[in-house]
Amino acid sequence: MMFRSAMTAATLLAATVLGHATSASAAACTSHYAQTGIPLVTGVTYKSWDSFSLKPATALNNVARAIMAEGFSDVTVQQEYGTVTAVQETSGSGRPQTLQVVVRQSGKGSRVDATFTVQPGQSAPNMRANICRIIAGAGGV
Repeated sequence: MMFRSAMTAATLLAATVLGHATSASAAACTSHYAQTGIPLVTGVTYKSWDSFSLKPATALNNVARAIMAEGFSDVTVQQEYGTVTAVQETSGSGRPQTLQVVVRQSGKGSRVDATFTVQPGQSAPNMRANICRIIAGAGGV
């Protein structure tokens, strides 16, 4: 009984953290996740990507809405380049953290790449789940 409760709680948590993305999509995003840099010592870049069976314009609009819902500021959408850029300042230092998402044609659908960069001396916990939640937003979830 305890295992079933723990498994149910874990399933609910995963669905919440990943924005109700399909398990195949969530697995793809997490498997593509990469981090470069040394937290608190150098700037750190977190990135991942995933594919969707949507037109790039639709995926771009969806991901822009997802970014705004996450509380980012200075959200700029450039339709002609398929990009969304946004900043976040959560440390109180006045030094922004930057998010850039690129949506491009991939076969009959779209590929969504997201890169989140923090400056030296900053950290960003739970980035695998956070960046995959933003990417999953491109799918309209």
